[in-house]
Amino acid sequence: MSTIIVEADGGSRGNPGTAGGGAVVIDAASGAIVCELGVYVGVATNNVAEYNGMIVGVQAALERDPDAPVHVKMDSKLVVEQMTGRWKIKHPDMQVLARQARELIGSRRVTFEWVPRAENARADAVANEAMDRRESFRRDLG
Repeated sequence: MSTIIVEADGGSRGNPGTAGGGAVVIDAASGAIVCELGVYVGVATNNVAEYNGMIVGVQAALERDPDAPVHVKMDSKLVVEQMTGRWKIKHPDMQVLARQARELIGSRRVTFEWVPRAENARADAVANEAMDRRESFRRDLG
């Protein structure tokens, strides 16, 4: 059972403005990209878009192998710190999204890591594609 890596990101053009999230799901053993997911959020804040990108990525990873450990990498310190329980979640929209993520994760092994923006370019590109297209999509690659 190989770890699945999820690189997730989100963005908003206007904050709030046109928003989208993106995720790249990777098989850690081979380094192969399994799928890319873009989620069009509509008008929302950057943080809401970040949560949406993470949720679709984790969901896809768990669909691929519900028993595999999942390691999420994001450049959103806020989402990483909130999902690890180190920071409180005060904003009502993010409380709903964090609850949705926690319900999805349940008792599965999911870890979170903050990475610099430069190391999250693939997920950023997918999030931007969702914003450009103004629609959600999924590309299965392997």
